[in-house]
Formats: sequence, C-alpha cells, structure tokens
Amino acid sequence: MFKDSALASMQTRQHIEELIRVSQMYYDEGFNQSQIAGEVGYSRSSVSRMLTEARETGIVQITIGHPLQRLQSLEENLRNKYGLKTVRVAYSYDDNIASTLVPQCAAQLLVENLKPDSLIVTSTGTPMAATIRALPPLDYPRAHVTQMLGSLSSANSLTDSPEICRMMAERLGCAYSLLPAPLIMGSAEVAQAVRSEKLIAMTLALGNRADIAIVGVGAIRQGHSGRIFHSFEDAAVARELQEKGVVGHICGHHIDMHGNHVRTSLCERTISIDFERFRDIPLVIGVAWETWRARALHACLVGGLMSALATNQGMAELLLDMD
Repeated sequence: MFKDSALASMQTRQHIEELIRVSQMYYDEGFNQSQIAGEVGYSRSSVSRMLTEARETGIVQITIGHPLQRLQSLEENLRNKYGLKTVRVAYSYDDNIASTLVPQCAAQLLVENLKPDSLIVTSTGTPMAATIRALPPLDYPRAHVTQMLGSLSSANSLTDSPEICRMMAERLGCAYSLLPAPLIMGSAEVAQAVRSEKLIAMTLALGNRADIAIVGVGAIRQGHSGRIFHSFEDAAVARELQEKGVVGHICGHHIDMHGNHVRTSLCERTISIDFERFRDIPLVIGVAWETWRARALHACLVGGLMSALATNQGMAELLLDMD
C-alpha cells in the first residue's frame, strides 16, 4: 500500500512539473500551443487542457499590473471617499513632472464637462494658468468666463485672475467679464462701496451663478496664507488665523480643517464671490499636486467645496490616508 501511495505521489509530482513546463513555454517563452505540442510530444488539445488546468489550480496566476490600473483604483477610491463626481490622477510623484501632467488632467476635465453655453469662473495662481495653457483652442462662442475674485496686482500678471480669465476666454473663443478691483481693499467700508459699483456687482452676481469653477487651494505655511494675502497679513492676522484653526483658503476665503468658512478680519475687505454660494456651483474642479497643500486640500474635499479633482499619484495616496 505504501508503494502504491508513493507511486501516486511521484506521478502527481511529475504531472505538476509537466504543467509548469508547459506553462512556462506558453507564458514566458512565447511558444504557441502547436509548438509546445511538438516539443513535449502531446497533442495540441492536450496542451490546451494542461494550460487550463494550470490556471484553475493556481500554477498560473494572471495579474494586470499596468500603472493605469493603479491610477484608476486611486481615482475610484478618491471618488468614493470624498463623494466626488469625477477625478483624474496623473502618474507622477515628482512635483516638476506633476506641474505639467496635472494641469493637462484638469484641462481634460473641463473639456469633458463644457456645454455650449457654460458659465465658467476662474481663480488665480500657477495651477490655473497651467491648466489654461493645456487647453486646446475651442469654439464655444456662447460660453462666458468671469473672475471669481479680485486681482492681486502682483508682479507676475500671467498668474493673476484678470489675465487667467482673459486667456481662458481666448482658448474657448468666448466673451469674458473682468472684476476690476483688488482682492483686498483698504477697509471694510471701501470694500462695501466697491461691491456696490454696478460693474463689480454684476460680475460678482454672474460668478455666483456659474456652471463650472476651476480653483486651486492655498495652505497655511509658517503662519501665513501665501502670496495672495502677503501684503495684508501682519503678526496680528497670523495669530488670528492660528487661534481660529485656519488650515487654508479657497477663492479668498479662509477655511478650517472641516472646510468651514472662518471669518477673519480680512473677510469684510475681500472682493470675491460669496462663500455660501460657492457650494452651489454644479462642478468645481480643484487642481493641486504639491503635498504641502494636502491638509488644505483635504479640508476642501471633506467640506464639499470641490466636486472634481485633478491631482497626482503622490497627493492621491496621501489624501486616501488622511482621516
């Protein structure tokens, strides 16, 4: 009996070795089934059955390992976690590469969601300018583009909101409306007077009815909000931001870690579309890739301030790990 058992075991081992050999010839060495049959002395139908058996018994395990599969998985997980309508993740961990690929993703999202009469509002900053440069020339004469916040009067006008608004309208072949006012006024009284000016009031009202918004996100670093608030944040404002738990800002509005609007001493002086109306925009495309913005971007996502996202693999993985 022991002899019969040992013989059966030996035959099983030999059969498995044959399955492995046939599988390696087919999957690793590129032989077709007829060629394998000639090599091993079996019929072609026998080789076919052996390959099927190898897959069914786990000798052969086929996996899909293209990087696109990983990106699709990240996109799906981000959609599910943050309740987003659509996501594009660029295959990059490097910020320099992402600075080209992510705006291309954002431009693709915009093109996919444009309608002939879309009203689009634009923000300010390098991600916005790069996204517009990635847009192909289009023909949407009934569309309209407008600023969502005042200008910075910065040295680099190419990343300021008036020029970004103009460039997008040029790409879309449509009209545009500028917001001829600085982002931050000297006092709340002056800001109120400016908002009452007919042209500015009309532009802000137009922005509040937008169909699509394209935005970046600002983050608090070393106690300050970055370039757009640089001239207005002194030590007292920095202390106020810290005490109120501000983590970032979007469209000139400061937010906490939950994406709630935090009213600061700058609010009454800011020229921008209404924060509460911002959530009513059907599609808000966020564009970000630098990981130091992750906390602020996470706040925007959990607060429902963005409904679409263009980012890169490094940022996507970081966002998925955040609570």
